[in-house]
Amino acid sequence: MNTRNLGQRGPVVSALGFGCMGLDFGYGKTVPRADGIALIRAAVERGVTFFDTAEVYGAWTNEETVGEALEPFKGEVVIATKFGFDIDPDTGTMRGVDSRPERIRAVAEASLKRLRVETLDLFYQHRVDPKVPIEDVAGTVRDLIAEGKVRHFGMSEPSAATLRRAHAVQPVAVLQNEYSLWTRQVEDNGILAACDELGIGLVPYSPLGKGFLTGAITSTADMASGDFRAGLPRFQQEALQANLALVERLKTIAAERGATPAQIALAWLLAQRPFIVPIPGTTKLHRLEENLGAADIVLSAEELSRIAQSLAAIPVRGARYTPAAEAMTGL
Repeated sequence: MNTRNLGQRGPVVSALGFGCMGLDFGYGKTVPRADGIALIRAAVERGVTFFDTAEVYGAWTNEETVGEALEPFKGEVVIATKFGFDIDPDTGTMRGVDSRPERIRAVAEASLKRLRVETLDLFYQHRVDPKVPIEDVAGTVRDLIAEGKVRHFGMSEPSAATLRRAHAVQPVAVLQNEYSLWTRQVEDNGILAACDELGIGLVPYSPLGKGFLTGAITSTADMASGDFRAGLPRFQQEALQANLALVERLKTIAAERGATPAQIALAWLLAQRPFIVPIPGTTKLHRLEENLGAADIVLSAEELSRIAQSLAAIPVRGARYTPAAEAMTGL
């Protein structure tokens, strides 16, 4: 597996990471913990050195699984986790955002224990808390770095203006924003430009459009009961049918390369910037191996042009989030 620098200040990691959320959160079904551990370790065996989790996934259980799985590989892998949500301690239900300094410190201490590490490699603010000045958030993480409890500060889905304010207090090493052929806001909202200017690494989450760009989802019936995607505008049946046109274009290009649509979608992201490291997730070993195959695909200028033409000709139907979820981004 080739490696990449996550910006000027971020860690050096495998060109593709592994998003662990779906092992037990979000998609209406979970894999047994032993199977999740085995899959994470299979990723390590195949060269993956970058793993993404968060306290809210589960809640808490995802960090525990990741911590147990990666304990034998201390010093060999980079683990990213996140703070920033208000979670009911009794039910694990998310109640909103909370980035008060005391809350950040409490999350850091708990995550250190669940992940079985002495230092958090990468600590993201999961969502901006409009009630807490971002300078206070960045300052708290700066102090945690000075104390040796955190190595790198990250943010997820901030506005470019908020990012710059935080960066002035404690340099932001890595951003995690949604970015894919299906979701390209970072190209227009100043985030990608800020990464270029400030030397910040970019970790696209949902790089396969929450699974849509694989071609495996063609109707609402393909989603399990409790799958959060079923409530998203983009995954309603009418929107799905319209959006499949893009997947068909991907299939054509993929077939010419002896690849899959998922591999082309990931290769496209890798081609956008040298500091981009996508984190596709899966619960299946053969999908993991398929995704990792994208790291060996270098798209030609002609192929990138054809993809750009397809993007211009096929507008995405439906919003990526519900209004309430979208309101938590870009603050």
